[in-house]
Amino acid sequence: MNRRRFLASSTFAAAGLSACKPAGSSAGDKKTLNVFTWADYLSDDAKEGFEKAHDCTVVIDTFDSNESMLAKLESGATGYDILVPSSYTVSALKRKGLLQALDHAKLPAIANVDAAYLAKALDPKMEHSVPYMMAPTVLAYLKSKVTSPEDGWSMIGRPDLKGRVTLLDDMREVLGAALKFQGNSINTVDPAQLKAAADLAIQWKGNIAKFENEQWKTGIASGEFFLVHGYAGELILVQDENEDVEVIIPKEGAAFSCDDLCIPASAKEVDLAHAFIDHLTTASVAAENMEWIGYRAPNTAAYAELSEDFRGSPVLFPPDDLFAKCEPISDLDDKLPLWTAEWDRVKSA
Repeated sequence: MNRRRFLASSTFAAAGLSACKPAGSSAGDKKTLNVFTWADYLSDDAKEGFEKAHDCTVVIDTFDSNESMLAKLESGATGYDILVPSSYTVSALKRKGLLQALDHAKLPAIANVDAAYLAKALDPKMEHSVPYMMAPTVLAYLKSKVTSPEDGWSMIGRPDLKGRVTLLDDMREVLGAALKFQGNSINTVDPAQLKAAADLAIQWKGNIAKFENEQWKTGIASGEFFLVHGYAGELILVQDENEDVEVIIPKEGAAFSCDDLCIPASAKEVDLAHAFIDHLTTASVAAENMEWIGYRAPNTAAYAELSEDFRGSPVLFPPDDLFAKCEPISDLDDKLPLWTAEWDRVKSA
């Protein structure tokens, strides 16, 4: 998903790293579970609760993008027992033979997984992965600067906001937004639809300050930008600190991406890995972990245990009719060149 907490948890990072030993090592007779995941993506309570229950040590190694994680595994890196990639990368890992199938007999808590999400998931039967955390790609604007705000992607092209708008520097997100605005799937491989989306993105490009993957967070918080395209988790945190910020899922729908828990083919602690997935899918653990991370676990049993404030978020828990218009980003496989050609056209325009 490539969308981590805006305010990094240095306490967790320090605690996790201080306990880390090289992959495959152990503390006395304790087993070690090696997890390859995003930074700040597991609460202290969830981690320590599992270690205590299973008399083991959880060692965290982090990646900063799905692509870097995939490249590391393809280059032959081993020693990991759990991976936490985005769903479209799970598809790629499976296609490349880098994952093992899950044993559902060892995962009783997966009965908690939200059936409404599974209906649109890339691995709906959870054959190789179990959904962990998800959040939409959104728009956020300053209420004091944007008059008569709209609730759709059309906001990006408003001339009164020229030079005060940012778009993510991400092919799938920008072309995906344009496709949604035009009534198409964010995963289309129809050349005509992709061309039309790129044409629209070129129009948007003329209205924005820049394509930006980092400064949109601080930019809208400081008032430098009036409208930004970004990830819900970070922008909800910005909103918590600045009541002038409004966060919306555009009415046409958006990417609603999920990171998944899976076990690499080379894993050594397979039983412990299954136990870890089951632990994180238990309702009470999933609820606590959600509130700490700031994302939504698609876990129906956990919803009742969330705080009223968290469960009431219209961004993490959108109305059913809006959620139905949202999609996870899928693996393009050999159709990727169709997208990159159009994205190159946008960037060079």
